[in-house]
Amino acid sequence: MAKTHEVVEKNIGLMSIFIIIIISFAGLAKVLPLFFQNETTQPVDGLKPHNALALEGRDIYIREGCHTCHSQMIRPFRAETERYGHYSVAGESVYEHPFLWGSKRTGPDLARVGKRYSDEWHLVHLINPRNVVPESNMPGYPWLVDNLLTGDNTGTKMKALRLVGVPYTDKDIAGAQQAVAGRSEMDALIYYLQNLGTVLAFKR
Repeated sequence: MAKTHEVVEKNIGLMSIFIIIIISFAGLAKVLPLFFQNETTQPVDGLKPHNALALEGRDIYIREGCHTCHSQMIRPFRAETERYGHYSVAGESVYEHPFLWGSKRTGPDLARVGKRYSDEWHLVHLINPRNVVPESNMPGYPWLVDNLLTGDNTGTKMKALRLVGVPYTDKDIAGAQQAVAGRSEMDALIYYLQNLGTVLAFKR
C-alpha cells in the first residue's frame, strides 16, 4: 500500500487523474440528489411563467447587463432577509432559462423588488438614477422609452422555452405578438421588475 502511495505521489500525471476522479464523484454525490428533490425541481405554489411582456422585459434586463450588477438571490441570512425579504428558493426559478441568481452585487439585490416602488419611480430611476438616488453610480437607460417592441419573435421565444419545460400554451404563443406590439422597452422592463419575487411576497 505504501508503495502504491509513493508511485502516485511521485507521478504528477497519475495524481491529477485521481484528483479529477475523486472531485467528480464528490460533485456527483452533492449535486445529483438535487435533481430528485421536489423543492428544487417543482415550482412554488402560484408560480406562473412570464407572460409575453414580462418575457420581453427579462430579455431587455439581460441585454442591458442589469444582471451583472444586481443579483436575484437572497441568501438565508438575517442581514439579507431583513433588507430584501424572504430568501430565494429554487422553486421560484424553475421556469428561468437562464436563471439570474448571480453573486455580484454592485447594486442591491432585486429578487423581491416587485411592487416595492411605483411604476413612476422605476421610470424616473431608469432614465436617470441620480434623480431618485443621488449617490447612485448606475447608468441611465433613456433610450428604452423610445424603443418600441414589435413582438415578431416573442412567440418564437415562448416555443423555445416550452421545449425546455416552461408550460406555455398554444394560446399564450398565439397572442404573444399582439400582447407586446407597440409597447416600449421601458414598459416591458418595468413590468418585469414589478413582478420579481411577488409569488413569495406574502411570506416576508
